[in-house]
Amino acid sequence: PGAPRERRRRRGRARGRTEALLHTLKRSRRVKANDRERNRMHHLNAALDQLRSVLPTFPDDTKLTKIETLRFAYNYIWALSETLRLA
Repeated sequence: PGAPRERRRRRGRARGRTEALLHTLKRSRRVKANDRERNRMHHLNAALDQLRSVLPTFPDDTKLTKIETLRFAYNYIWALSETLRLA
């Protein structure tokens, strides 16, 4: 009990991994993260395109930006709600 014990450092998952293997793992994780982000943006853009298709825009050939689409949709919903409230 009086003698100090040696403490071992735990390295967890990193034990035995070479620098090259760590680089490969990091690159693989980055590629997967990029794929997830690309998919997320594709879904977001598809949803915004669907929203644009139901909003009345003048002229019809004008494509609203993302923020313009969201603001216009908010205002359009508000105007419809006010119309219903007053009717």
